[in-house]
Amino acid sequence: MADTPEPEVSETPEDAMKRKFREALERKRNQQAGSGAGGRGFDASKIHGAHGPAAGKRSFRRKSGG
Repeated sequence: MADTPEPEVSETPEDAMKRKFREALERKRNQQAGSGAGGRGFDASKIHGAHGPAAGKRSFRRKSGG
């Protein structure tokens, strides 16, 4: 009886969901690792600094009256 595999415990819906998310995350990481080999570093975007800080120092004014 040592050669017979143990009967698998049925997977709960939560376990199945976690397994699917882990598999999807692993696929995503593998895909990103392959696409980052272009020599451009981490960010391969052609647009840089589109949402950077404002040009001047921000000034705040108090609301007057009421």
